[in-house]
Amino acid sequence: MDLRIDPASTVPPYEQLRTQVARQATDGSLPAGTRLPPVRQLAAHLGLAANTVARAYKELEADGVVVTEGRRGTFVRSAALDRPPPDVGSAVSALAHAARRRGLTLAETQRLVEAAWSGRD
Repeated sequence: MDLRIDPASTVPPYEQLRTQVARQATDGSLPAGTRLPPVRQLAAHLGLAANTVARAYKELEADGVVVTEGRRGTFVRSAALDRPPPDVGSAVSALAHAARRRGLTLAETQRLVEAAWSGRD
């Protein structure tokens, strides 16, 4: 798992972490069933407060990207990747078609979605 936090970024560290884990879960570099590091271990590795990592994990769980199984740990969920809710799937499909028609690249479209997600749109 390749995670980096940019301390100079205007995006809060928990949001940087949440976005990176979600992206890696979506692109398959964190396959379904992958166990994420414990909060304290990841916090120490990234130089963050444990509460920052805990907040990112909590938001990832609320988004349906991960599931926490008590002492067993936090795992990437398969349902979030395999079967998005119908309304979300339709919206994503419409976005992809509109972006292609306008000549946007995948990376540009992802940046627009990330900006909208974090309220920077």
